[in-house]
Amino acid sequence: MEINGPPPPTRPDPLRSAAVALEASFLTQMLKAAGFGESRDAFGGGAGEEQFASFLRREHAQTLAETGGIGLAESLYHALKDRMDD
Repeated sequence: MEINGPPPPTRPDPLRSAAVALEASFLTQMLKAAGFGESRDAFGGGAGEEQFASFLRREHAQTLAETGGIGLAESLYHALKDRMDD
């Protein structure tokens, strides 16, 4: 008797995960330099907004990196994979 169901989950590639994490860190710094998450003068969130702005930038950067970002993670992944295969 054969059971049809969803395929077994694949293990995440640690090299790809590291490349995405590096791109996310880079994007976090770029968003910070661009002023993303800084409080506005009028109707701003005050001290709470300022304290949590870094978390917001990090989450945006992580989402960007996981969805393709600027392509840095993919380039790093292939370069590192090629080095490992040599």
